[in-house]
Amino acid sequence: MKKRKQHSAAFKLKVVLEVLKEERTVPEIASAYELHATMVHAWRREFLEKAVGIFEDKRKKTTEPEREQLLANLYQQIGQQKVENDFLKHACNTLNLKPGKGR
Repeated sequence: MKKRKQHSAAFKLKVVLEVLKEERTVPEIASAYELHATMVHAWRREFLEKAVGIFEDKRKKTTEPEREQLLANLYQQIGQQKVENDFLKHACNTLNLKPGKGR
């Protein structure tokens, strides 16, 4: 039984780029590389489908539950800092100090 030939990604890219140049027809390119035209068309189709991903935004997008959890944590920190700030202001007033200034 004949083993199927495995082609590298670089080879497939080379063939697809040549097809996209449109200087020769797909059957001409296929025969030059000893491939079947159907395989060349399949590689071209796969390349065009996956090429869109190259220009997509790769930044991580937060999901709604993650966003809600983040907001809840931030509001909790703000509340805690407000309580601490009010406590320090009260302590400064009882000691007759002005906030932000030393003795």
